[in-house]
Amino acid sequence: MSTVTRRRRLEPEARRAEILAAAHKLFEAGTYASVSTSDIAKAAGVARPLINHYFGGKRELYLEVLRQMMVVPAPVTESLPRTTMEHRLEISVDRWLDVVERNKRTWLTAIGPEAIGHDPDIERIMLEADEIAADHVLEAALMHELTEGREQLRAMIRSYGSMLRAASREWLIRGTLDRETLRTFLLSSILHLLKVTYPAVLDARTRPE
Repeated sequence: MSTVTRRRRLEPEARRAEILAAAHKLFEAGTYASVSTSDIAKAAGVARPLINHYFGGKRELYLEVLRQMMVVPAPVTESLPRTTMEHRLEISVDRWLDVVERNKRTWLTAIGPEAIGHDPDIERIMLEADEIAADHVLEAALMHELTEGREQLRAMIRSYGSMLRAASREWLIRGTLDRETLRTFLLSSILHLLKVTYPAVLDARTRPE
């Protein structure tokens, strides 16, 4: 019996997830250029044409790996305990740092020119990630139902996300920040934004000229 016929029969979504997991592991260990579709197929235990069938090719698969990392990361803000805003955000920051530390190469690829380079598709993924992250922060901070100044607050959180990416480069590339310092910086910054800056913005909007 051939290797192909011995492969486990999986539902399409399960097979697609296996290919994604294998590609993620290989791209994390290597680079976009060093990983081939044959490598991914072998690691996933599938025939190479299945990669084209599910994703269209290596580039599309690579972009989906980045998207899964940036837009659908490990559950950073899911299943948080029913506690204070401060505690929930503290847990979220710790989880985010864990995810980035485990996926350092993929993260750095997504936020810089390390692999494909500046690419409109990566830019689109980053913009989508920023929108989703803003909603996740509001959920973690127990502010998901607020309406007043909502779009301005989401804009500020998206800006915080840009700062977060820059700070992660200081940690992972330049080594100027260690993890604990970065944790303190990120947590204090988001708390100041939500508890001081946002109320000040609302106050300025309602203050008579």
